[in-house]
Amino acid sequence: MAYLVMMAPRLYELHRVLKKTGTLYLHCDPTMSHYLKVLLDAIFSAENFRNEVIWKRTSAHNRVSRFGPVHDVLLAYGKSAKPTWNTTYMEYDAEYLESEYGMTDEHGRRFTTADLTSANPGSKYPWGSLDGPPGHRYWGVSLETMKQLEADGRLYYTRNGVPRKKNYADEMPGMKAMDVWTDIPPLSSKAAERLGYPTQKPLRLMERIIQASSNPGDVILDPFAGCGTTVDAAQKLGRSWIGIDITYISVDLIIKRLQATHGSSVMDDVDVDGIPYDMASARKLFERSPFDFERWAVSMIHAQPNEKQVGDKGIDGVRRFIIDHRTVGKVLVSVKGGKNVGPTFVRDLAGTVAQARDAQMGVLITLNDELTPGSQHVVDTSGIWTHPGNKQDYPVLQHISVRELLAGRRPNLPVALAPYIAAQRGVEIVDQGKLFG
Repeated sequence: MAYLVMMAPRLYELHRVLKKTGTLYLHCDPTMSHYLKVLLDAIFSAENFRNEVIWKRTSAHNRVSRFGPVHDVLLAYGKSAKPTWNTTYMEYDAEYLESEYGMTDEHGRRFTTADLTSANPGSKYPWGSLDGPPGHRYWGVSLETMKQLEADGRLYYTRNGVPRKKNYADEMPGMKAMDVWTDIPPLSSKAAERLGYPTQKPLRLMERIIQASSNPGDVILDPFAGCGTTVDAAQKLGRSWIGIDITYISVDLIIKRLQATHGSSVMDDVDVDGIPYDMASARKLFERSPFDFERWAVSMIHAQPNEKQVGDKGIDGVRRFIIDHRTVGKVLVSVKGGKNVGPTFVRDLAGTVAQARDAQMGVLITLNDELTPGSQHVVDTSGIWTHPGNKQDYPVLQHISVRELLAGRRPNLPVALAPYIAAQRGVEIVDQGKLFG
């Protein structure tokens, strides 16, 4: 009930802003799909219901006392009776290819044949060993077309010497997509596009939806953008887009994903709202959500923020870097938005770094421009760590302010492993583990 109460006003507003030719797709599981369908019927009206799509999201989900749940549901509703629609296709399955395209040519390409005769009056020219088409029929194509088909190797002859046209399976668009989708597998743990985001959807899933219900230049809105699969697909397919999410971590992840997939210049045409760009907006973010402020500050130095706020022992993120071909080092990051950071806290951070077996350094980020003299003394006397590979010295503890981060300054640290994305486009990014966990 709480979920439906949360969703109802959001779905009402989505209906309000949707174009008359637009379609809303709501992705859910069978636990909630029937409740949501009643809600959508009330908001969009039942006659604008388009489809209940079943997507097979996993290959196995064993249950002892019931059938294993392996599917999710996509509920599609139009704003009007005539929403934008483009026919989409699925790849032929093996059984269909075997039955419908049972012949192969010398190159192994599967094909079927089509009749080149017609019952309608037309040409009766001789061809090959035939004086004309068999029986009381006519040729369905002109002599010029028949010659071109012969020259292109597109004729197949029956035992009686009757030509038929070859139609190759690999030249056909595929089968029209129905409302059960089994051809888009879920993201495996080794998938190239996987970001470690818990609700991430396959890019192909969003591409099919966008291609079916919009045209290039149309605007795609994802009000629960998550890790940005929808906006990534929209960008790829030449649509304009708007992505909304309540957490900074999602916004930051989407930016990095777009840059890694489409190049850094992609952001030239993207407006980002809700991310601090000066001290006033940084303080506003801290006042609104200290946790989001911490995650924003951590990501500013290419570190990975914590997933949870509890049990972090004052550590808000980790920046990883390569020590050698078998060892990854860590920089522990702590963020403080309060007015004063006492020496005790800084000593605790130094102690955490010293006691951690796999951490070499620590960085303290503060909303205040300067530390107290006592705290700064702890930072200055924390010692030096020497990288065994490049022999460069780094302070064990460093302090940097939010003002300095906004001005473009960064702490002196070894080159970081990318905190989020192992992208497909050949960007120099090393495996860095999951976003969460």
